[in-house]
Amino acid sequence: MSRLRDDVWQVVGGVYDQILAHPFLSGLTDGSLPREAFRHYVVQEAHFLPDYARAQAACAARSPEPSSVQSFARDAAMTVEVEHSLVVELLAAFGLDEADARKLPAAPTTVGYASYLVRSCSLGTFPEALGAIVPCYWIYARVGEALLQRSSPDPLYAWWIETYGAESYQETVAGALDLLDGLVLSADDRERLLDRALTTARFEWMYWEAAWRREGWPCG
Repeated sequence: MSRLRDDVWQVVGGVYDQILAHPFLSGLTDGSLPREAFRHYVVQEAHFLPDYARAQAACAARSPEPSSVQSFARDAAMTVEVEHSLVVELLAAFGLDEADARKLPAAPTTVGYASYLVRSCSLGTFPEALGAIVPCYWIYARVGEALLQRSSPDPLYAWWIETYGAESYQETVAGALDLLDGLVLSADDRERLLDRALTTARFEWMYWEAAWRREGWPCG
């Protein structure tokens, strides 16, 4: 039987290809991405990352083994320490602090994606939680790795690329994939895990698209 990570990538790989071809990401590497689109993305990250950390902590709470409890608890802390710190510094480049960013609205895709992750990781089975959370790790790692080979003439964009292409982030993702491969699942659990993974991958594409369009609420 194939490794579970291979089955997950078979499901999400096509979405990843569309993500990598997205004009937001190509704009990061050639420096053509409008700063307002990147600003939108960074503001949305200020809204999203606390819920992402909550989803990781929920995975820790649902983990059946002490090693995976420790792993997800550590990753939740690292999200707050490393990714959140990056967002705070990127906001400062736009003359904003975190309080300013939180006064700006969370976009529909941000609300939907964050809610899906927290709900899946808090209320689902551990395989469902892992299926929902792993593509968040893996797609960012693959994007960072691919973009690092191209870098960017824009120092702000290059800084973002270097964070997610860094070896330390790749090692964190490798740990999550090892946990995934260690699961012993029924056919039904496997199907539910893969379903969650596909939904998360689609939300990842939507998140880039929302930043590209500078998505807002259609009414109210």
